[in-house]
Parts: sequence; structure tokens; C-alpha cells
Amino acid sequence: MGAFNDEVYEVVRQIPVGRVASYGMVARMVGRPRSARFVGFALHVNPEPGVIPCHRVVFKDGSLAPAFAFGGEDEQRRLLAAEGVGFLADGRVDMARFAWEV
Repeated sequence: MGAFNDEVYEVVRQIPVGRVASYGMVARMVGRPRSARFVGFALHVNPEPGVIPCHRVVFKDGSLAPAFAFGGEDEQRRLLAAEGVGFLADGRVDMARFAWEV
């Protein structure tokens, strides 16, 4: 996979149940702050879905990934809701309450 992807997976494994991180936040945590898009590419080829909780990574405004690789946006929402993540009326994750604070 490559060192970058491995670093992304290591950070994503640390996101607690019931919390989310943005693609940009993950990129900053691996030392590549301008690589949010590449975080998305790495998660799209997640070698261990369910072990590496890529469903906990969302856009910075709380929007879900329309191309969530493991079942689509509805599945991402279902997985997050099952963990207790709350959503705003427009369907975005309530980042003020559920963003992972490192």
C-alpha cells in the first residue's frame, strides 16, 4: 500500500467510537496537511473494512462521503448513527459535538 496509506490507517484506527475526523485532520496528523484528497484515496482502498473504521472520516463540514466505498453514503450514516454520532437537520454530522478532539 505504501507508507502514506499505512500512516492514514494507523490514525483512523485511533478515532474513538462515536467520534469523527475530517479528511484534512487525518492528513495533518500524518504530517501531510495538504493531502486530504489522498487520505480519501487511501480509505477508498481500505484493506480491512470494519477493522480500520473509515466510516468515521467525513468532510470538514460534516458531510458524508457520497462515494463511501463500503456501501455508500446511507451505510456510512447508518454506521455512524449506530455509534451514537448525531446529525444536523441537513444530514451533516454535528461536528461541534462529535468531532474527535486530539
